[in-house]
Amino acid sequence: MAGTTPTAISRLTVVLPANAGARYPLKNSNFPSSSGLNGHFPPPISSLRTNRRLKVLAQTAGAPSKDVSALELAAKVGQDRLLKVPVSNIRNFCIIAHIDHGKSTLADKLLEITGTVQKREMKEQFLDNMDLERERGITIKLQAARMRYVHGNVPHCLNLIDTPGHVDFSYEVSRSLAACEGALLVVDASQGVEAQTLANVYLALENNLEIIPVLNKIDLPGADPDRVAKEIEEVIGMDCSNAILCSAKEGIGIIEILDAIVERIPPPLDTSSKALRALIFDSYYDPYRGVIAYFRVIDGTMKKGDRIYFINSGKDYFADEIGVLSPSQMQAEKLYAGEVGYLSASIRSVADARVGDTITHYGRKAEEPLPGYQEVTPMVFCGLFPVDADQFPELRDALEKLQLNDAALKFEPETSSAMGFGFRCGFLGLLHMEIIQERLEREYNLSLITTAPSVVYRVYRSDAEMIECSNPSLLPEPGKRKSIEEPYVKIEMLTPKDYIGSLMELAQDRRAVFKEMKYIAENRASLIYEMPLAEMVGDFFDQLKSRSKGYASMEYTLIGYRESDLVKLDILINGDCVDPLATIVHKDKAYGVGRALTQKLKELIPRQMFKVPIQASIGSKVIASEAISAIRKDVLAKCYGGDISRKKKLLKKQAEGKKRMKAIGKVDVPQEAFMAVLKLEKEVV
Repeated sequence: MAGTTPTAISRLTVVLPANAGARYPLKNSNFPSSSGLNGHFPPPISSLRTNRRLKVLAQTAGAPSKDVSALELAAKVGQDRLLKVPVSNIRNFCIIAHIDHGKSTLADKLLEITGTVQKREMKEQFLDNMDLERERGITIKLQAARMRYVHGNVPHCLNLIDTPGHVDFSYEVSRSLAACEGALLVVDASQGVEAQTLANVYLALENNLEIIPVLNKIDLPGADPDRVAKEIEEVIGMDCSNAILCSAKEGIGIIEILDAIVERIPPPLDTSSKALRALIFDSYYDPYRGVIAYFRVIDGTMKKGDRIYFINSGKDYFADEIGVLSPSQMQAEKLYAGEVGYLSASIRSVADARVGDTITHYGRKAEEPLPGYQEVTPMVFCGLFPVDADQFPELRDALEKLQLNDAALKFEPETSSAMGFGFRCGFLGLLHMEIIQERLEREYNLSLITTAPSVVYRVYRSDAEMIECSNPSLLPEPGKRKSIEEPYVKIEMLTPKDYIGSLMELAQDRRAVFKEMKYIAENRASLIYEMPLAEMVGDFFDQLKSRSKGYASMEYTLIGYRESDLVKLDILINGDCVDPLATIVHKDKAYGVGRALTQKLKELIPRQMFKVPIQASIGSKVIASEAISAIRKDVLAKCYGGDISRKKKLLKKQAEGKKRMKAIGKVDVPQEAFMAVLKLEKEVV
């Protein structure tokens, strides 16, 4: 790529670098400003593109000499990001939004406009570096990036943290917010306020962050910024008179966003003279360098080579390498209060540098550790078993390393008579469970079987003792338990008014209790229900999207436990109870689930030399039954007539043999049958 590109604008030739980071004023040029478009929305696409091109050219032009190559310029821009700026010129902010409202696209454009990423290296979803994120088009992990931006001829350091949008990854969002002073609230100008928009705003308000509302996708034909701004004011109660109108895809309004970040988000406190306290907000395991921790320096300074101490784990190491994320790792000699960076200290044990721990100096320890993060409570549980039993140690190591990167994951060992050794894992939701399983299979080359998702029940025994049970096989016998309580969630569904009826029907089918309905705009309503979590961990979200043609969104919070009429549904094959197939269901649904499971097993289990009964039972009462007929030899083939008693004798002899065979016979349930039935359980439970 050539280092410079001559571009003629308004009879003025400007020499543009490949991608420079400084704002450079151009004399005698009259560029249209995107802020001048506010009265005409949505403006014509052609004018948006023209303005975007002119705006980008005007704001990213640098002043390199003709003999400076593109590589030298890129190196200079990279070095500029490492130059120290006063603490008053540092801004730490994150981007929060509902799924698919344009967070990652906006982050890409900010990186491009500020010259943080060279144009030749730029690609869509630049910060989403997992294949899984690119395939699904969602953000799973928070990502940090340091940018340099010149505002009013004064250089500023902007630390951006891009966050996920799905409710299952809200723990990532909360950790990001704790490392920032401000947040960009991105709302789609055509979709409006959605469920996760509200949830993320409340998280930001809890952390006392300065929130800048940004209306994205104004270039879409269906965009209505005035309506959406009014919706934000009515639903959230936030003043939108100074909301920024932008199109991340077309590059409109990006400079206004950067200016607003500098002008409206407060700088961090200057506490460099205090004892070092740094908060670890993320980490991952590198097979060559060990644990790499991402941290925000709250107080004091950290230098390369310092002996550091982790307060919660009580371990100490030497900081072999420190630096900033921009967005790739760039080494630095020293980091000050208010800055965000990474640390490599040859940490081999994943337990030594956990998310939420406080880093301080070994020689000058801080008196108080930082508050850290609230311990996350898993909502959904399932069993993870390796297909090959020899892979159990690899699965344990993989889960430990993945837990370092995803602090919301919880696990404990579990044994199953059918599937051997594995782990009982806790997740924040179904998507979280699916992503973890895929990451284990892709990143660690494991073949896994997952059991049906379940929730934690509280079981009160006859002796008044309370136990928590997430595995149906551990549920006490009916005579030993007094009652069972299940977790309930408060669920809020935001939907266009056309789909209110079908969503109400869906909620009532799932034992939900109606609480409130209100119109947040002329054609959008909010439905609030209280529902058992067990009813939501199946295909509720899929059904919600299907019935509303993709327009509805939902958000839920745990509100406590309530007593319910729940039973343990056992599956018996040839009279033997198969623990991995047991489930806890509501009494009213037990027959339907039992019938579906027995019919599926009849199709999957191969025929034996004897008759195999398949039963679904509640305690000793069988509620659904199927039978696999025996493979029979035709013992009457050699009889060419004669008395009937001869045939009866042969048939009786065969029946006695089958009876003996059944008494000592064992039915092997194939792995494929388990996997198919577990998949069915996920659909019907």
